[in-house]
Amino acid sequence: MQEELETCAHLQGYDLIGITEMWWDGSYDWSVGMERYRLFRKDKQGRRGGDVTLYVKDQLECMELCLGMDEEPTESLWVKIKQRAGTGDVTAGVCYRPPDLEDCGRLAS
Repeated sequence: MQEELETCAHLQGYDLIGITEMWWDGSYDWSVGMERYRLFRKDKQGRRGGDVTLYVKDQLECMELCLGMDEEPTESLWVKIKQRAGTGDVTAGVCYRPPDLEDCGRLAS
């Protein structure tokens, strides 16, 4: 599966790739990183599943953002991507909402 993801990423030239439900528990033989991409990941603490991952092309200057949502039932990961001078920065993220979560009001705010 990792080989397929890497091939698709390089052929399509994606700048960002967000993935949910990664299950980084060692049961998959992922080398975790991908050539030409920087890896950001957030593993769910205390429960199985729901992990989120964001790959950002390494030529993009970016930093992970801390939005204070660690106590939320959702898993999310956000980065700020620095753009060329005068064009403004871009915030991008990946979010996992568990299927048993009915109220997503906080996600929209």
